Amino acid sequence: MTPGKTIHKFDRIDRRILSALQDNASLTNQQLAEQVGLSASPCLRRVRALEEAGIILGRVTLLDRKKLGLSLTVIILISMDRHTPERFEAFVKQIEVLEEVQECYLITGQEADYMLKVAIPDMDHYQDFLLNKITRIPGVSGVHSSFVLQRVLDRTSLPLSYLP
Repeated sequence: MTPGKTIHKFDRIDRRILSALQDNASLTNQQLAEQVGLSASPCLRRVRALEEAGIILGRVTLLDRKKLGLSLTVIILISMDRHTPERFEAFVKQIEVLEEVQECYLITGQEADYMLKVAIPDMDHYQDFLLNKITRIPGVSGVHSSFVLQRVLDRTSLPLSYLP
C-alpha cells in the first residue's frame, strides 16, 4: 500500500457526509441525514463508521480571529543548531504547549527546519512571544518571521475529489 493512502472505500453518500460536515460540523444527525438523502439511523451508523475508521477525527468551532483581538498572523521559519531526533523531539514538546502556535511543520527545501503559523494580538505581543518563548527553546539557532498582510484563502476543508 502507498504511504498516505487509505484502505476505506468511499461511496457517494460517504462523500456527501464528509462534505456536509466539513461545511458545518454543528449539523444534527437529522439535518445531516436530510442533506445527504438518508434516514437518521443509517446516517448515524455511517458517521460512526467514519469516526471509528479514523477519518473523522473530531469536530471544531471556527472563531473569528479579529473579533477575538488576534489580528496578527505570523509565519515563522525556525532553524535548529543540530539535526538529531532528541533535539527535534525536545523542540516539539516545547512548541506543543504554546497556545499561540496554530500549526507547526517540519519542513525541507528551505534554510529552516520548522515552519510555524502563529496567531497573536499585535507586534508588542509578538516581540514578547519571540524573545521570551521561541528563542528560549534549546537548539533554536535562527528565526525568520513573515507577517501576513491579508488572508487570501484560509480553508479548513480538505479536497474530497481524490477519494477512492
